[in-house]
Amino acid sequence: MSGLSDQGRQVWPPPPVPAWQDPGSVRQRDETSRTPPASAPPPAPPAPPAPPVQRFRAKQADPSGHWFLLAVGLLLAACALVLNGYVTNVVGETRAAPPATDRPSPELEKVRAGGPVLNLTGNEPASARLPGRTVALTFDDGPDPAWTPQVLDALRKHGATATFFTVGSKVAKYPELARRIVNEGHELGNHTYAHAELAAVPGWRLRLELSLTQKALAGATGLHTTLARPPYSSTPAAITGPEWESMKALAAEGYLITLTDLDTKDWGNPGTRKIVTSSLPDKGRGAIVMMHDSGGDRRQTVEAVDLVLKEVADRGYRAVTVTKALGMPSAHRQSDELDQFVGSTLNVAQRASGLFTDVLSWVLFAAGALTLARLVFFAVLAWLHARRTRGGKRRKGRAPAWPEPPPVTVIVPAYNEEAGIQATVRSLVDTTYPGELEVLVVDDGSTDRTAELAAALGFANVRVIRQRNGGKPAALNTGIAQARHELLVMVDGDTVFEPVTIGQLIRQLADPSVGAVSGNTKVGNRRGMIGRWQHMEYVIGFNLDRRAFELLDCMATVPGAIGAFRRSALVALGGVSVDTLAEDTDLTMALCRAGWRVVYEEKALAWTEAPTSLGQLWKQRYRWCYGTLQAMWKHRRAVLERGPFGRRCLGYLTLFQVLLPLLAPVVDLMAIYSTALGDPLPVVAVWAGFVAAQALTGWYALRLDGERVSALWVLPLQQFVYRQLMYLVVIQSVATAVLGVRLRWHTVRREGTFGGPDQRGEPAREHRRTPEPAR
Repeated sequence: MSGLSDQGRQVWPPPPVPAWQDPGSVRQRDETSRTPPASAPPPAPPAPPAPPVQRFRAKQADPSGHWFLLAVGLLLAACALVLNGYVTNVVGETRAAPPATDRPSPELEKVRAGGPVLNLTGNEPASARLPGRTVALTFDDGPDPAWTPQVLDALRKHGATATFFTVGSKVAKYPELARRIVNEGHELGNHTYAHAELAAVPGWRLRLELSLTQKALAGATGLHTTLARPPYSSTPAAITGPEWESMKALAAEGYLITLTDLDTKDWGNPGTRKIVTSSLPDKGRGAIVMMHDSGGDRRQTVEAVDLVLKEVADRGYRAVTVTKALGMPSAHRQSDELDQFVGSTLNVAQRASGLFTDVLSWVLFAAGALTLARLVFFAVLAWLHARRTRGGKRRKGRAPAWPEPPPVTVIVPAYNEEAGIQATVRSLVDTTYPGELEVLVVDDGSTDRTAELAAALGFANVRVIRQRNGGKPAALNTGIAQARHELLVMVDGDTVFEPVTIGQLIRQLADPSVGAVSGNTKVGNRRGMIGRWQHMEYVIGFNLDRRAFELLDCMATVPGAIGAFRRSALVALGGVSVDTLAEDTDLTMALCRAGWRVVYEEKALAWTEAPTSLGQLWKQRYRWCYGTLQAMWKHRRAVLERGPFGRRCLGYLTLFQVLLPLLAPVVDLMAIYSTALGDPLPVVAVWAGFVAAQALTGWYALRLDGERVSALWVLPLQQFVYRQLMYLVVIQSVATAVLGVRLRWHTVRREGTFGGPDQRGEPAREHRRTPEPAR
């Protein structure tokens, strides 16, 4: 009763020889084999070649080094975000100094009554005032690329020098401006690195602010400075108790503290004339004048500088730096080479972090816009597809009706599918399709009782073919070679059909331009959270997309779980290729490139068993994603071909299935960073907006498929585990492909969703249901 071919196939019952098949195409070797009739008709096209045994089962370790690189990359990205976030606290003077309402101490009272330059390094605080007819213009919060050059031009015009209390982060960002300040004879002071209010920060932050600024100055100019001015400070009379304590900490670091006699409050843009008036000392007194060359629109300040310098020159004043006005040595000190190197590195790192954050913000904005546009565009195309198909119309003409139901061969490749093979076969035999039906179960070297259980059903139109293990493509090619009919339906061994499914698939092949039909795959085991997540993905991410792909003529995949094909089209391609692990995607792309149309039939339902654990889901999606990358690379030349398939299909897959998922870890990192260290409301609002858009699309997709919309409640939770798993799969797959590692075939353990718990060959229970049509 059995026959063993030269390819190691055992067929039960022995196949009748097709009228068109070459009897030599299935050569027999053992003496019990069945010999075909001598009067065989002319041969058919040659059967696709079988692949080498164990092509994808070589045990190679999956690459893991890229996870270390990913962790390092995320760490660097986090450092860049933190550094840029630290720097962006720079806002300049935006408020008046707080009133001195605390209880004064004798020391503080003395300082309040003294001059604006404070030396607190001795036992007693000392202060100094500028001599008469001397003015020291000081500028805070710079350098700024818009206003600092204009201030410098005005000073040069009048031959004056000034003191610039620079913010370290801005020195790091614009080092050339700091160098110009020094080269033109002006003086630099320390105004902290991120414009921190020193009275409100702990001691370590105060020291860090001062140290980072000194490093930035060393990297930009090769100099340190001994002058410091606390942000938000003003005149000595306005010093508060907390500010006094912070000034003593400044003095402990060796700084000469420079406040002001005349605070122009130009940060509030009071008007040019008022700034000029506030800058002029009375009765020939000397004065330190506080202005700002950054932190906002400083047009009024620039205009006032020119007028003030004219006025003080007419009054016989000199405009010089603070130290020169007091007859002191310059505040500049030469920095050592180590500080210059560290400072240069800091400056480069800060500019890089700012550039990284800016670019990333635009990229993420573009990614978000593309994602939303895709959701809307695909929803519209799905609506058009449903309207046309349900109205009996197709984009390229309505498919003609078959004059009579054509014969069909169903191929079931199976490897260790004993848990559900009987349910699969029963669903195929229990069909309402009126034409002749042949079912081929190709057991690909299973180590369990898959073939035995399938044969035990005893259906007359079911043949079980055993072969040595060669992978799913080999099993499919065996089925194609053994098929007696032109129209083929391929179904996985863990999938069950509805009674009308075969008829709905074959209906579309009446159009001679159609080479393949994709069915509507449903998740059968959707009770757990993982099953529900996959159910939503199948409805929204797969079936909704296929409606759009049909209209765009860029169908990427006819799923292995359910698809119909023309045998002649497959033979012309050389059968199912063994080049990739995603043989269904590879085959679909090849058909499209060969000029065949590939359509989607929403009424052809197939219920498949999805993975029930995260580990099994990882294995399945890893294989899918890696195989898709292989198929994309194999068919990369399609983008240069005349038809639109390559540019549309490969462009879509590259953008939405590869590049955007690779950005997803950084998106999550930015969300965590913004939530933890910034205002969480914008992050929550953006997240809620995307979930709402997905929910609307999901609602429509569920309605199209006749599914319950109550399943939408899992969408928000999908963002916290499932989404991360999917983009990690893409990262792993890309790394595997780039490193050239040949991924082995990953099998998924079956739970027998559609079959009974016993494995004795008894009839399996059926758990099929037909969803209500969308209204």
